[in-house]
Amino acid sequence: MSTAPSQPQSRRDWLLSDRPQSRMQARLGRAYMTWLRFSSNRLAVLGLLIILALILVAIFADVLAPHDPVVGNLAGARLLPPGTEGYLLGTDDQGRDILSRLLHGSRLTLLVIVLVAIIAAPVGLLVGAVSGYVGGWVDAVLMRITDIFLAFPKLVLALAFVAALGPGIENAILAIAITSWPPYARIARAETLTVRNSDYIAAVQLMGASPFRIVLRHVMPMCMSSLIVRVTLDMAGIILTAAGLGFLGLGAQPPLPEWGAMIASGRRFILDQWWVATMPGIAILVVSLGFNLLGDGLRDALDPREASQ
Repeated sequence: MSTAPSQPQSRRDWLLSDRPQSRMQARLGRAYMTWLRFSSNRLAVLGLLIILALILVAIFADVLAPHDPVVGNLAGARLLPPGTEGYLLGTDDQGRDILSRLLHGSRLTLLVIVLVAIIAAPVGLLVGAVSGYVGGWVDAVLMRITDIFLAFPKLVLALAFVAALGPGIENAILAIAITSWPPYARIARAETLTVRNSDYIAAVQLMGASPFRIVLRHVMPMCMSSLIVRVTLDMAGIILTAAGLGFLGLGAQPPLPEWGAMIASGRRFILDQWWVATMPGIAILVVSLGFNLLGDGLRDALDPREASQ
């Protein structure tokens, strides 16, 4: 069977065919339809553009930054307002360029987001899938542990872990990841409960597949779309938690250009030199808004039933 579109048939018709001739064609068609639903949401596209801009800024921060983000000019460039002497967003109390610090701080923000997602999402997915599929006392124990974590506000629990581990960006990432997995476990468990008694799971069991293989190869992939949406929506909360830890001095340590720490250092000058704290606050606002818009668009694109209701 041919897996490529025939000459008279357009690529769009080939992707949207209701009779795919191969698994690859079916997967590409499903991905294309998801993209069409996503791209029809202008706010979701705006969120995607914001996140892509964040990634590009983080990659090319060394090229884009006009000044050194760590070393400032205390003698002649302290607390300069925006647009003065070539400092587009002004300088802080150490004479450092705020724009350069924001550009380099995007790397720390992306680092926190990526590492927390890599640590927390798989843990929550595995716990929820095992809990929902096995049931019984295993489900009860795992869900009660999850409830214990959910009983505390995320920032308070993260503060407790960072206080125990010590300040620093690595410990802050670990603390945020520890407090972020319970919602993912709840979602994975709910999805698993809806599919564990389905016909295709019963067919796989009759073929002799082990429970581990069933959970890993057949149950967990069914939870991915809901998990991706939840992780994307949680990115804004992760950014705010990391900024909160940095604001309290428990996250990234000086002189690292972390946005929350920049707000903390600028709060002393909020009345007269407002730009020192305002600029990193705007950066946090824009990036958080981008992730929220992206998450809403992914939710509608990956689950069309949500959009139709």
